[in-house]
Amino acid sequence: MHDSHRPASRPGCTYAEVRSPLQVLEESFLALARTASPLTLPARLVCEEPEQPVLPVDQVRTRLAHPATAPTLRERTWREVVRRAQQVGQPWDTVAVAMTVPVLRRMLARLSRPAHLERAEVEQEALAAVATALHSVDVNAEDVGRSLFAAADRALHRLVYAARRRAARETGPAVHLGRLALYTSRAGCQEAAEAGDDGKIKDEYTVLARAVQARVVDIAEARLIARTRLNGEPMQRLADERGVSVRQLYRHRAAAEQHLAAHLKGQLRGE
Repeated sequence: MHDSHRPASRPGCTYAEVRSPLQVLEESFLALARTASPLTLPARLVCEEPEQPVLPVDQVRTRLAHPATAPTLRERTWREVVRRAQQVGQPWDTVAVAMTVPVLRRMLARLSRPAHLERAEVEQEALAAVATALHSVDVNAEDVGRSLFAAADRALHRLVYAARRRAARETGPAVHLGRLALYTSRAGCQEAAEAGDDGKIKDEYTVLARAVQARVVDIAEARLIARTRLNGEPMQRLADERGVSVRQLYRHRAAAEQHLAAHLKGQLRGE
């Protein structure tokens, strides 16, 4: 394929670095299924009359998601996969979560999410919910797979609900720093005027710099906001640099943006 068909990427950010959490999981899953010695499951789990004793886990997932597969076979397969994840751990943890990906993709496609809520954050929340539920679900109960999907669905709706409430509470400015800067520059800022800026905030980076000076956010928080919101760097890159999970970094950024929004609102009110 010619390079002209590839979506343009930002400087300093390769195409591979903007993969979604679902894509990252998918690569790990397929690596287990398509090696010289692939990870397998008994074919009888998903086949009434199997032609071979075992199937690689990706083929099991394909049959599991096929509408023609009988519900009893699906249930039997989910019980075995979850049982192995609970009793053995890795790599079956990865397999069990990856087995939910076809359903999660459909779930995410139907989800009505606020524009400011990044898809990567939504995907990460769904995967985290499945991974958490994986070790608490009763493998002897009915609808084991459905229990995992229900956990993801609840987590997604909580995330969307919280994002909408936060946006409504902050009237939108904290979810995008560019809008924060514009809002502040239009209304005027007393501290900026005292600094000789004629009451104007020049750009988003100035907003961050002043927030650091006022100790509203620290340098690490300002860099996090600048690199991900303004420069468009993927959260995964920063999470790797800082040795934390992507989910934790999203929450850390959200908290910093809330502090920043509250600070700027206070300035506009003359506090």
